[in-house]
Formats: sequence, C-alpha cells, structure tokens
Amino acid sequence: MDAPVFAPWSPAFTADPYPAYAELRDRGRVHWFEPTRQWLVPHHADVSALLRDRRLGRTYLHRFTHEEFGRTPPPPEHEPFHTLNDNGLLDLEAPDHTRIRRLVTKAFTPRTVQALEPTVRRLAAELVGGLVKNGGGDLLAEVAEPLPVAVIAEMLGIPESDRGLLRPWSAAICGMFELNPSEETAARAVRASVEFSAYLRELITERRAEPGGDLVSALISAHDEGETLSEQEMVSTCVLLLNAGHEATVNTTANGWWTLFRHPGELARLRADHSLLTTAVEELMRYDTPLQMFERWVLDDIEIGGTVVPRGSELALLFGSANRDPARFEHPAELDLGRADNPHVTFGAGIHYCLGAPLARVELAASFGELLTQAPTMRLAAEPEWKPGYVIRGLRELRVEL
Repeated sequence: MDAPVFAPWSPAFTADPYPAYAELRDRGRVHWFEPTRQWLVPHHADVSALLRDRRLGRTYLHRFTHEEFGRTPPPPEHEPFHTLNDNGLLDLEAPDHTRIRRLVTKAFTPRTVQALEPTVRRLAAELVGGLVKNGGGDLLAEVAEPLPVAVIAEMLGIPESDRGLLRPWSAAICGMFELNPSEETAARAVRASVEFSAYLRELITERRAEPGGDLVSALISAHDEGETLSEQEMVSTCVLLLNAGHEATVNTTANGWWTLFRHPGELARLRADHSLLTTAVEELMRYDTPLQMFERWVLDDIEIGGTVVPRGSELALLFGSANRDPARFEHPAELDLGRADNPHVTFGAGIHYCLGAPLARVELAASFGELLTQAPTMRLAAEPEWKPGYVIRGLRELRVEL
C-alpha cells in the first residue's frame, strides 16, 4: 500500500511526524514506501517483536553477497565509510556481533558506569553553571552537546585537546544514516571516516605502548577464550560508542526541554518535585524519540498482518510511532512525567539493545537535574528550528534565558 502521509524530507513532517504516524497506524500494520523502497512498520507490538526476530538482520553479508540478496554493492568511493560502519557492533550479526559485544561489555560494565557517575555530575554542574553565569544561551551547544562528548571521550581516553574534532566527525558520519543521503553527504562521511580511523589507529598504537585505565586500553587487553578484537573492529567500536554515545543523548536533552517548555504544567510539576526525574527522563524519551527509525533487512520471508514481506526487503521500524501507539500507552499524546508503565523502544530491543543505555540515563538525569536546581526560572528565548535530518531527529539550537 502506498503511504503518502509519510514525508521524511518535509520540514513540516520532521517538526511533527506524529499525526502522520497515527494515520499510518490506522491504515494497517505495514506500508510500502516507494521513495526509499522500504516497508514502514508503525505499531508498538510489531516493532517490539521484529527487533527480536532472528529472520531480520542489521546486515545480510554474513549470509549473502550483495548480488544474491538482490542489492547493488555500494560505490567503491564510499568504501572507507562502509569498512568503518560494517565492522561496528550495530551493523553486525552473530557470530561476530556476539563475540565483539561480549568483549565490549567486559569493558563497559555497570561498575564502569557507576564509577563515571561523579564525573558526569561534576561536568553537568560545571556546564550548567556556565550557562547560568551567562544568563542563558544555546542550551544545545553549551550543555546538551559537550556533556556526552566529554563523558565518552573520557571513557575512551581521548585527550581534552582533541575533543573538538569528535563532534564534527560524528555528525558527518551520521549523515549517512538519513534516508537517501546525497553524494555530498556521502563525501563528507567518507572524509570523516578516513580522518577518524587514522586518529584512532594512532591512539591505539599509543595505548598498546602505554596502557591506561580507559576503554581503548581495556579493548586492547580484553579477550575471551583466546578471542580478541582486530584493530579495525576496535576502531569501528570506538566510533560507534562515540556516535551512539552522544547523538541520541544530545537530542534527547534538547528535544526534552523543548517538550517541557510546551507543557508548562508538567514542567512546574517536575520543578516542584525532583523525585520525578527518573520517570520524567523515560517519558521524555518516549514522547519525542531522538531516533525515529531503525532499519532491518529481511533475511527470510516474513509475514506482517497478512502481508508477506519477501527476503531482500528492508523494514523501517518507526520508533517514534511505536512510542505513541494507543494500543500500548494510555493517552500516548499526553506528556505524563510520572508515567510508570513505559515500555518505550527508544533504546531498541533484542541483541542490538543499546549497550550505553545505563550511561545515557546517568547523563540525562545529571543534566536535567542540574538545570532544574541551578536554573529554576529557565525559559525559552526563541522558537527553535529542526535540523533537516529525520532519522536522527534534533533541533539546530535551543535558546534559553534565565
């Protein structure tokens, strides 16, 4: 079925995709979208089940060649991006995914996250303090971005002097995750992939010579029954941790405050009762999801609501729609910061469930908590604009005043 309500390149749709999602849910469980040649899946029950379904994969190359799968191989000039991306946890399937995740998890334990908590709180307090001292500014650039970048850079052991390189590299690489990226976007992503990989290879060489207490050193020494990470897998893992470790957190922070400013009653409720912070963070992630879509390849024919989706197809699981599905959430279009029953799919599910979810929650609680404490009168200074990307959806800036 054609689905013209879905308009991912329209600024109006990006600003508010939720009415279109409601229409997609009403019209059925799966919809063919010709411009991207994908099947759109809008319902929570389907999205949640398909994230765990082993007939789907983030890649198909562990089972088929591009030709066998009916796909055109990427152009040779994009190769540096694909080498970097295809060796990262997010785009691998078993057995490589299992092996790498097991090794990365060893270096990414709850104890690591717990040990980072005081650092996260200190950084959040300093950044919010700077915003308050200036009487306001761009919340996105001054708090939302620097906090997760600093935390993941600290984890990876990237020197402070080099941290300014990370966000532009990450943004350029993430441009390739949008729908039908342009040649210009691809060229930027390839350039960033080459530069970022070279930087990390140098860092790995340094850590081999002089190990520290950082994640790169831990990845070098991590092994499980003689299994180790290749240097490419190590580079790809570090890039993934940086990209996934801050893109979503940055957008959750800014999108979350934009949501709060538009719901003054709920903002007043949170300001009056900071103990709501834990459920508030979960509700803000549900209400306006930073990752709107997650794509999966169909490795074996699959049936969704009476429609057979053949092998070789691509599914677009609509996280933003799933998180507003009235079949799963009571009054889903309402913001309820005390919502207790909240099985949102923002962090995914199944074997690709977000490894950094506990750290993201610590960062969000720290930044929201500091802003509530240090800037209790903070208000919106200018109506924000959305960036053009739909898949990773965020604001250009968020101007606030005290």
